[in-house]
Amino acid sequence: MRCRPGTTYKVAEEIVLRELHSELYSISGDFDLLLKPYVSEGEDVGKFINDGLLDITGIERSLTFRAF
Repeated sequence: MRCRPGTTYKVAEEIVLRELHSELYSISGDFDLLLKPYVSEGEDVGKFINDGLLDITGIERSLTFRAF
């Protein structure tokens, strides 16, 4: 997740409260947070991200990778 300046910790706290993840890291570079979410088998990942995370104030952009 890329966060607006000054909002990274607040965004991370909101993600933690939603309990949607197994791992969450603060990182440096083009993005601010690395999230490994819980996504059920067969669940639409795009819908999961849009409905569960992108309404958090401070998130500017997300980039999704899938591992198989």
